[in-house]
Amino acid sequence: MRTINSNAITAAVKKMVMGANYDLGDDVIQAFEKGLKQEASPVGRAVLNTLIENARIAHDEQVPICQDTGMAVFFVEMGQDVHLEGALLQDAIDEGVRQGYKDGYLRKSICDPFTRKNTGDNTPAVVILDIVTGDKLKITAAPKGGGSENMSRLTMLTPSAGKKGIVDFVVKRCEEAGSNPCPPVIVGVGIGGSAEKCMILAKKALLRHVGEPSSDPELATLEAEMLEKINAIGMGPQGLGGTTYALAVHVEKHPCHIASLPLAVNICCHASRHKEAVL
Repeated sequence: MRTINSNAITAAVKKMVMGANYDLGDDVIQAFEKGLKQEASPVGRAVLNTLIENARIAHDEQVPICQDTGMAVFFVEMGQDVHLEGALLQDAIDEGVRQGYKDGYLRKSICDPFTRKNTGDNTPAVVILDIVTGDKLKITAAPKGGGSENMSRLTMLTPSAGKKGIVDFVVKRCEEAGSNPCPPVIVGVGIGGSAEKCMILAKKALLRHVGEPSSDPELATLEAEMLEKINAIGMGPQGLGGTTYALAVHVEKHPCHIASLPLAVNICCHASRHKEAVL
């Protein structure tokens, strides 16, 4: 059994929320550059060039990539041989968010759903916990903006819908989303499980390096088919026309009930922000 003090979690979370909002990952930048080479629309190319420049300025000046610095979402993998000492896991993460958003001058966007009163410190964080083997604690911060999160959808298809029904729903969802999620986007797709498991799968799919195909050949084929059909619509970067609406489609699946075919779509804007720490 290995003991990890909650102060270490708080410190790591503070650093991650600031870093995620300042530094776009190399995989996202490379996806922009790939799109730039393929994009036929002059307006689309101008948008992609602007996004690359925006990311550079944010990195150099350590300022947020986007004014929407997101809801603080964390995926936590806790080894079963880890003993937490001090504050509860949720409280330790919330304190890191509180400190990071304050000291990093990041916009606090979390409010009561009815009164709309801001909580003032961007807490509580959303924490998705998995217990795994080992004695380490892996934390992935994935701040998510409201514009793209609003484009998420869950549907419960009938099993007879099959792969065609899945592809048709995902492509139509992107068409309906249009410019709202600030394209070029990354499309996370969850297939199977229960309703809530499916939604988590879709968001977890966004953690993969942009454009990295699924290790499952069947899912990789599905990802390529969806990406081609989504970009063929012609909405392009920022919805201003072109062939680079989506940088990638990532699909995760899980076994489901014989009577169900859950399908979830979680669209991430071009500011696909992640930071990871292993304690």
